[in-house]
Amino acid sequence: MAGRGIVAGVCATIAVLLYAPERGEPATSGGLTTENGSPQRPADSGTAPPNARGQPATEKDQSPLDFPKAAEPPIVAQPPPSPADPTVVEVRSQLTDASLRKEAASDDLAALKTFYGELTGPPLWITTSGFSVKAQSLIKEIEQADDWGVPAERLDAPPAGDVPSTTDGQAVDELKLSRAVLKYARFARGGRTSPRRVSVLFDQRPSLLDPKTVIREIAASADPAAYLRGLHPKYEQVERLRQALLKARAKGGGDEALIQLLVVNMERWRWMPEELGSIYVWNNIPEFKARVVQNGRTIYEEQIIIGKPKTPTPIFSASIQSIVFHPEWLLPNSVVEEELKPSLQNGTSLDEPSTGILKQRNLKVRLKGAPVDVETIDWTTANLRQYTFVQPPGPGNALGTLKFNFPNRHAVYMHDTSQRELFSEPNGALSHGCIRLREPQRLAALLLAEDKGWAAQQVSALLTKGRTRWIRLNRPVPVYLTYFTVLVGAKGELERFPDVYGLDRRMGAVFFGKSNKL
Repeated sequence: MAGRGIVAGVCATIAVLLYAPERGEPATSGGLTTENGSPQRPADSGTAPPNARGQPATEKDQSPLDFPKAAEPPIVAQPPPSPADPTVVEVRSQLTDASLRKEAASDDLAALKTFYGELTGPPLWITTSGFSVKAQSLIKEIEQADDWGVPAERLDAPPAGDVPSTTDGQAVDELKLSRAVLKYARFARGGRTSPRRVSVLFDQRPSLLDPKTVIREIAASADPAAYLRGLHPKYEQVERLRQALLKARAKGGGDEALIQLLVVNMERWRWMPEELGSIYVWNNIPEFKARVVQNGRTIYEEQIIIGKPKTPTPIFSASIQSIVFHPEWLLPNSVVEEELKPSLQNGTSLDEPSTGILKQRNLKVRLKGAPVDVETIDWTTANLRQYTFVQPPGPGNALGTLKFNFPNRHAVYMHDTSQRELFSEPNGALSHGCIRLREPQRLAALLLAEDKGWAAQQVSALLTKGRTRWIRLNRPVPVYLTYFTVLVGAKGELERFPDVYGLDRRMGAVFFGKSNKL
């Protein structure tokens, strides 16, 4: 009880202090009372009490602790932005020149407009006394681009010793070097020409870098020349080809045909994916050879048969997703047109049109997935493309006992063959476009051991059973179909292969024009 009294007394004292009138006024002056004259507690009122000046109280006046408001900090005027470097301003102006569109790639110009439009400091490369030390090193690197199979004359870098005396001249050299940098970057990554411009067989897309990324990164690089060198492919064959190229050029002008051959093969490596994978299948078409490479080491190497020049094997990348044991063969249109149509519709000089070839090859015919009786169709007028011709699994099946599926728009795959005698032919360009393997069982055993931990006996057991089985890989394996007509050994020895589809010659025409020696 005594405690409650003390608390009540303290509260009363606080209330008096908070709401007491100014000194010299009666205690009730300016205060609120009820109708009977008793003091009213402020919290009971619907309106705030007046302040000390008799004016209606504001929200501020209602606060029991009315401290003075802190003074607002003075507004300090910001200094105007520093004027842009005169040379940078002139570079921006020159980038609007319409004539540049004829000389530079549109993506390069857009990247330079963005970069120099945002640049607040001095130019990247040029100073009032000429090119900086970094810029001179960069120009030297560009001038040596031929060592990498890149034509230095097409990069059009300014002379390292230029000392322009005017802002306009400095801007010209600054812009010229930046343009050369972006063109070098594009060429180093395989953008010298579109692969399909050489041939539709090259179904490849080089991994080009965004020019905005290139100019930003090289501007921040401590060694711009090393940055450019680092843009070339990192494959071992590229470095070996480069060393062979340097050696060929050192021989008093060198063998021009060999130099061009090395250059076009280096370029094809630029069209490859940037990363090949820890394990992959590599089919090199002119070499008639398949390999499996794991962690940089070849663990499988075997002879292959490729497409004939009339039905060539395309160059592309995909992933092996499944292996089929005892597959059926769906005849491609090229086989139907070349081998079935003459017998079914036209006959020969010795025979009338006949369905005999279907029986001879054990071919079944389907229409929209349903089997049809071949004897009920007038093959002389039928549209053969609307029918599917299928060869069931068996000893005479053209795909043999194994098929390796890697889905692609060319309908190309790897498979066994029932025509094993063809591997003794010196020219392995004998198929309708697909790749035939001499030892497919060994490849299947290797891939399934890697993917599923299978023993070789498990593969043999499936082959013995004779039934069609699809085995899907848990981890698809990259497969690359390439066209390299020269490879370089570890000791620098060159191994050359026939230009079976004439692609060296066509690529040489694009790259070297009238001086083409391929």
